[in-house]
Parts: sequence; structure tokens; C-alpha cells
Amino acid sequence: MSPPTDSPLVPLRRRPTAAAPEAAAATGPRIYIETYGCQMNVADTDLIRGLLGDAGYRPATDPATADVILINTCAVRERAADRVFARARELAAHKRRRRHVTLGIIGCLAEHLKEGITERAPDVDLVVGPDSYRRLPALLADAGDATDPLIDVRLDRRETYEGLSGASGGDGVSGFVTIQRGCDKMCTFCVVPLVRGRERGVPPREVLRQVRAFADAGYREVVLLGQTVNSYRYDDVSFADLLRAVARVPGIERVRFTSPYPVDFTDDVIAAIAQEPTVCKHVHLPVQSGSDRILASMRRNYTVATFRRIVDALRAAIPDIAITTDILTGYCGETDADHADTLALMREVRFDSAFMFLYSERAGTYAARRLADDVPLEVKKARLQQIIALQEQISTERFAARIGRIERVLIHGRSKRRPDQLVGRTDGFKAVILPADAGRPGDFVDVLIERATMATLFGRVVPARA
Repeated sequence: MSPPTDSPLVPLRRRPTAAAPEAAAATGPRIYIETYGCQMNVADTDLIRGLLGDAGYRPATDPATADVILINTCAVRERAADRVFARARELAAHKRRRRHVTLGIIGCLAEHLKEGITERAPDVDLVVGPDSYRRLPALLADAGDATDPLIDVRLDRRETYEGLSGASGGDGVSGFVTIQRGCDKMCTFCVVPLVRGRERGVPPREVLRQVRAFADAGYREVVLLGQTVNSYRYDDVSFADLLRAVARVPGIERVRFTSPYPVDFTDDVIAAIAQEPTVCKHVHLPVQSGSDRILASMRRNYTVATFRRIVDALRAAIPDIAITTDILTGYCGETDADHADTLALMREVRFDSAFMFLYSERAGTYAARRLADDVPLEVKKARLQQIIALQEQISTERFAARIGRIERVLIHGRSKRRPDQLVGRTDGFKAVILPADAGRPGDFVDVLIERATMATLFGRVVPARA
């Protein structure tokens, strides 16, 4: 089930919205950013908007009006890379019409391919990795006079962008706070450690400063981000400690986090979710496979039994919790029996929704270097379709179970599919479509759920409960 436009999970691409700040000098150059991939990239884009806003750049919501066009990229799957290069070719047309325009590819794909970016996107002027964003103002200043693309893809084990904030570059409702950058897990299929570097945590005082900045700017929700967010530790401060501290910041009414890693999901974290009213009762917990043999080959460092115990503990402490996941099918050596184990786990756990993908080899990973990508593409596709069909059935049932309930919904803005409607989210991260007069972005409303699809709830506002 690929996420629809109003999915409760972040879509692959997020273009600039009218909510972007217009406070910079009226005569400054305009910058347009398209974002692909995970919430971490969205957070980085918000940070970049704030950083460049301080340097005098103004946001543009249309590339046709921009002086600088940046594509913030994902490297996790080959399909995402293909889409980025196709989009870069489209956006290069603006350079041909307006010779002063600067086109840049930034983020994880830039770090992964480095100089190789310019071979597939020869019109690109900038290639900038995720640890080099502080240098973007200087790089952009130099790009206009450069005869060759400027490339800055140095990983920095100390860079956490301390002192910066995405509050001025976000949507005004839900703010992203990165508490951890990089990853040390080294799963065999995953390129993230290669493009994001080693794991390092943001000091708790800095996390709280950023959360307060969002609160002061009127945001109602913050999302704590990390590649394996619950493995966060800074000196003697654990993730559970930090989660509780953030949950008590005045003005923030909802706290989310993503994505946790099963191995580090402790009882203290479960207790914090259960006990702190502002911590949302939703966990996105990637399982990847229901086969112990495949999990071991992936070096995930947990078994299906371990994963099951975490789910059971979450549901014992928080009976109505929403649990979503990631599933990767067609990994090296996966058999029909392994696939059947994944389907069995899905039936048992009954995830609310899932991101589901077929395995694609990523250069530089252990799997690409040492393992054979030996599951035929047609078999991968067939298995993925079975997984999607099963999850669609389960999601349809779980979403339908919300019909007749009153949900507290945070309105995020206009629906992308129907601009005459609003979209919001429940505490359990389910998307809800509302009439246009239901409220304004940032409002909390009580909604009677009247209809459901496999990915979206529909309802009407009812009087607030006492």
C-alpha cells in the first residue's frame, strides 16, 4: 500500500507551501526547495530555509520564480534516485530560460554518489551532502562565478546543527526536531550509515531550546527525529528522559518520535509514552521481515519473538496504540518460506499501516558487496503485491473500527487532493478529512468519524468534550 497524498506518513516528495516564511528582505534572491524521502529530510529542508532566510534569501513556491532551485534527496532506494534525476532534468529547463538560476542536488543522494551526480545531471551547479548545509550560503555565493559544479560532501562526526532551528522554515503546525544524526546499526541492506555518517546525539539543552522555539512560534506539535531515535543517549540522559522533558514544554500539545529501533525499545520508553499525556499513542516500528533467518542476514540484531514482545508490551500499556511499520521483501536469499513468515507476522500483529518495498541493491552496502541479489524481479513484485494486498485488508478493517468514535484531531492544512477540504491527524497519526469550515491549521477539534478508507478517516466536527 503506497501512501496516498493525505497519508499519515510522510509522502516521498514535499514541495514548498505558502506557509513558508516571507520575512526576508524583499529584494533577496528567491529559493525553491523540493524534498524527497523521510522526515529527516523534511527537517533538514526546514532548517535550510531558516539558514538561508537569515542570509537574505526569500522562499519561492514555484521554480519558475526562483533564483536558486535545490532538490533535497533520498538514497535509500533506486527508484527514489531515478525520480530525482528525472526531476532534475525537468528543473534544468529553468536554467536554460534564465541563465542566472542555480540548480543544486543536496542530501543523501549527493553524499552517496558525490561527483557521480554530475554524470547523470550535467546541469547541476551544486552537490552538497547532509553535513555541509552550514556552508550553503557561501557555496551559493560562489556558484554564480564557478565554471564547474561545486561539490561539498564531507561527513562531519561533530555536526548536529546546534544553534539552528527549523521553526522559521516549517509549516507552523508540526515542527521537526532532530535529536540524533547518523546511524551505527549497519544493517546490511541500508545505505544510511554511508550517507549520514556515525551516530551522534544533540545535547538535551539544545533539543529543548529548539522545542521551545517551535512553541514560541505557535507550533502545536513537535516530532523528535533520529535514524534510530530511541537509541539516543547523551551523557546520562536517555531517550525516555528526553521524551518526558520534551512532553512537558509549555505550549506543545503533541509530541511524536520516529523512527525507533526494536533492539533499543525499553520499558522506560513504553512507560513514557503511556504516562505522558502529550506523547502521541503511535509508534512506527520497522520490522522489515517476519523471518528470523532474513533478520539475521540483515543484521537487524533482533528476532521475531523480540519484536512480538515489544508489540505486546506496547499494547498492554496502551491498549489503543497505533503501530505502523516498514516491510522489505525480496531481500537476498529470501525464500517462499521466509515470505510466508512475513505474511504470518502481519496477520498476527495487524499493523495499522505500513511502508512496503521490494529490495533494491544499494552500492557500498554489505549486501551489495557480499551477497547475491538472487530473488528474481518478478518474484519480488509478486511477493510485494501479496504483502500490499494483505496490509490493505488489515488497514481497511482497522480504520473502519474508528467509525462512530470521536477523535481529537489537529488540523494541518488543506488537503492536497481536495483543496476545498482540510486534513488533520488523530493522536494515532491517522489522516482525517474535514470540511473546509472545520477550523484553521493549528486548531484542535473533536471529530465524529463517519467514514473510512484503508488510509483515511472522514468526519465532522462535534462540540468539544468537557
